Amino acid sequence: MKKFYLTTAIDYANGSPHIGHAYEKVLADTIIRTRRLEGEECYFLTGLDEHGQKVAETAQRQSITPQALCGRVAENFKALCARLTVDYDDYVRTTDERHKAVVRKVLQKLYDGGEIYRAEYTGLYSTRAERFVQQRDKIDGRWPEDIGEPVELKETNYFFRLSHYQGWLVDFLNKNPDFVVPAFRQKQVLEFLKEPINDLCISRPKSRLSWGIELPFDSDYVTYVWFDALINYISAVGYGEERFGDYWPVDFHVIGKDILVPAHAIYWPIMLHALGISLPRHLLAHGWWLARGGEKISKSLGNAAQPLDYVDLYGADAFRFFLLREMVTGQDGNFSHDLFVARYNADLANDLGNLVSRLVNMVGRYCLGKIPAPASEESLDQEIKESARRLIPSVRMEYENFAFHAGLEQIFSFVGQLNRYVETRAPWQLAKRKDDPVAVDNLNTTLFFAAEGVRIVAELLRPIMPEIGPEILYRLGVTPVDTWKNLPQETSLAGNEVLPGEILFPKIEWEEHGEMPSVPI
Repeated sequence: MKKFYLTTAIDYANGSPHIGHAYEKVLADTIIRTRRLEGEECYFLTGLDEHGQKVAETAQRQSITPQALCGRVAENFKALCARLTVDYDDYVRTTDERHKAVVRKVLQKLYDGGEIYRAEYTGLYSTRAERFVQQRDKIDGRWPEDIGEPVELKETNYFFRLSHYQGWLVDFLNKNPDFVVPAFRQKQVLEFLKEPINDLCISRPKSRLSWGIELPFDSDYVTYVWFDALINYISAVGYGEERFGDYWPVDFHVIGKDILVPAHAIYWPIMLHALGISLPRHLLAHGWWLARGGEKISKSLGNAAQPLDYVDLYGADAFRFFLLREMVTGQDGNFSHDLFVARYNADLANDLGNLVSRLVNMVGRYCLGKIPAPASEESLDQEIKESARRLIPSVRMEYENFAFHAGLEQIFSFVGQLNRYVETRAPWQLAKRKDDPVAVDNLNTTLFFAAEGVRIVAELLRPIMPEIGPEILYRLGVTPVDTWKNLPQETSLAGNEVLPGEILFPKIEWEEHGEMPSVPI
């Protein structure tokens, strides 16, 4: 049976982790955790792109080998995943022999089929993007940041007949309007394809660059880094082996909008089609994180590392929560200290954290530490019960559509409702009337339904907050469900012993427009 297969873009070895990498990993990890809770068997791939001119130049400046540099960078990116509790199944490195063997196989197959030819070319070359560019790549008359200032270059290389398939790709996209998610990104791809595309230079002469995978049909050349990198999606799951069908076609490639065109939406589909391999089911293109003032958070602007400090200061789950609560999947999001602290204090510290703490303390104080059984239900109890019943399928549907911001909005709206329910019922007042059977019944019912509501919230938070969700369930004496198909409306919470613990989300004391403290990363 085919697994739900999801990949991220593989990170480039000429840099350090930043918020863009973190968001992509968290988004992909959350999708996988959601699918697993829906009962699907999943496979999650990420990795590192290790070849290319910039890696070789950086290694030379540091007086180390490119392989040594890549080994160090790979550990940095793996450490990022660990910090963020991102649980991947496989980590592919493009210097792995399993990957290089598939790249050579793909190149030879395309060459033997007449899809690759040798020619001399003169054009503008971007060292930063490591590709030939055209005037059409300018934005508002300027070269974008990821291209830099290109130089004119003339050399003999090998080319893949990309232009031959332009009409086919346009037809495919028109017949598959959900190939790129969100839909407006697919329109951007079609807009790009209104102009003729050139054939793709897939080699670099060793006289200029030796750090790469040697072409199997010409030892004087190595493979262009983007052609090499894209193949990781099939090399990691056994292209050419019997097991390949257990994974392919991939269900979603999770990528940033900046590498949608041309790499993932043009190069990759055409490469696969020319090889006779079925195309990915979807490309999920996410947006950028913008700093105060609307700038993209990036290494070159010098504002990339700071957001990752929040992981160490406030915990991975709080950071994951902020990323998915503030970013509408596919669009850009804003990151600032003010926004983070305001969201953290309002939703996590004041609403959720305070609710869990009060509930556990009240059960401990008024019910000898055990969740009571509900007694007669009144309209207020039934309202909470009905809200919880509706919440489960509604949030699951939002998650299914990658609308994690909307799912979280619903969850925390319900948390607010639970807090109002507790305030209205005032268990601390009911507990004073120990000789009043009605008051005792209301106390028990209130604490039970508050606990049941918190249980459902914790379960629905598990994909986004994989440490806090189970911790809340633990404090309620509950074992997390294996799948959400086993998430009934009510459980046998009654009699469970609650377990107090440290404050889940200590409130952040801050001044508006203040700067965050710095920590080593």
